Amino acid sequence: MYHPTTRVLAVLEMLQARQRVRGADIAERLEVDPRTVRRYITMLQDLGIPVESERGRHGAYVLRPGFKLPPLMLTEDEALAVVLGLETVRRLGLAAAAPAVEGAAAKIDRVLPDTIRERIHAVQSALTMDIPPALATARGDLVLAMATAVHERRRVLLCHRAVTGAETERRLDPYGIVFRDGKWYAIGHCHLRDDLRVFRFDRITSVVVGDDHFARPDGFDPLAELARVFAVIPARWSCEVTVHAPADEVRGRISPTVGTLEPVGDGTLVRGDVESLDWYARHLAGLPWRFTVHRPDELCQAIRDVAHQLIANVSPAAERPAEAMVAS
Repeated sequence: MYHPTTRVLAVLEMLQARQRVRGADIAERLEVDPRTVRRYITMLQDLGIPVESERGRHGAYVLRPGFKLPPLMLTEDEALAVVLGLETVRRLGLAAAAPAVEGAAAKIDRVLPDTIRERIHAVQSALTMDIPPALATARGDLVLAMATAVHERRRVLLCHRAVTGAETERRLDPYGIVFRDGKWYAIGHCHLRDDLRVFRFDRITSVVVGDDHFARPDGFDPLAELARVFAVIPARWSCEVTVHAPADEVRGRISPTVGTLEPVGDGTLVRGDVESLDWYARHLAGLPWRFTVHRPDELCQAIRDVAHQLIANVSPAAERPAEAMVAS
């Protein structure tokens, strides 16, 4: 025998699972008459649950869209995954993310069983996450609007503010959103430039999703395209270096944003533009393979300067072996 409370909760579960359920279907499922179903619906409405009635021959009961009710049943592993996800979101640089994280965490905390809550609190108090903070913030409403356009393949009208402060309106076919190196990016076809373009969200002031649809190129990889775009952006110094190692191995140590990688013989030719030769020299010095600099000559001098700085930092007892190693 069913307890009346159990039947009422069963009605709620049916509404949450299907959103729209005919009274006759509920009555058949619970083995009660339609009048009893109406009484169950009234009980739910008295509890503040937004159940609406559609009258007529084909009428039904409808749970207002977006409404969900606890209890939230999570296993220990699921609860840990959710909490760790919220902790990570704090670092993503979404504007107003902190209040949202706190609100979500508080709601989850209220409905967790005591044993799981205690274990989760133990993890939170013991865990330190070394995740680099975001370098630029992004408005959550803009990210959500762009994500909707990406999912539905709908063109957007965005307002973009350049580094100089100049603002332009762009019609964009957004192919994807990328969070990389502490910044949020939208990448897609810009109709103003008639080419692929990347826009940082902290420089986007508005996004309006339009009605026009577009087709995304087959096999488009937003992260790979972002890296390719960064690699060919003109910078102060244009460099060519051959790293004497297979491209598959080099690819794991040299970021695609540094340059393009091309297999040549038994090595890998790295071409790219950089703003700082000192930074690039230190980056190359950290590789475990030999390399040959083709251009510019200034990069060779920057590498010599880095080598002298490293030698100057060793103790006197280790100075001679270090010099011998560099000379060899």
